[in-house]
Amino acid sequence: MTVEVLAYIAAALTGLWGVSHAIPTRRVLAGFAPISTDNRRVLVQEWLAEALTMWGVAVLVIVVTAVGGDAEVTRWVYRVAAGLLVALAVLTTFTGARTPVIWFKICPVLLATSATLLLLASTL
Repeated sequence: MTVEVLAYIAAALTGLWGVSHAIPTRRVLAGFAPISTDNRRVLVQEWLAEALTMWGVAVLVIVVTAVGGDAEVTRWVYRVAAGLLVALAVLTTFTGARTPVIWFKICPVLLATSATLLLLASTL
């Protein structure tokens, strides 16, 4: 596989996971009811912030790959993006993945897979 294919697959996985993360926001909020309005706002903020982070990583990887600029800069963008995905995977492992919700258990695996693809792409 080429560097670009690995990067695009990682970006697609991450971006799609962000979409699937944002879609059930209302249902997730309903699962916490009853909560105060302020707590509801914070929960929505944090839930969507993770989706936005995933979308941002995906777009960054897509743009740096498509532009095809300096190879060393591209490698470092892949590495930094992978580091952020690993950090999110670790955070989820110690928080949401400890619940019985299967999607939280899938999240660290998916994010680690994307990070691995980016790290591999950064070494080729």
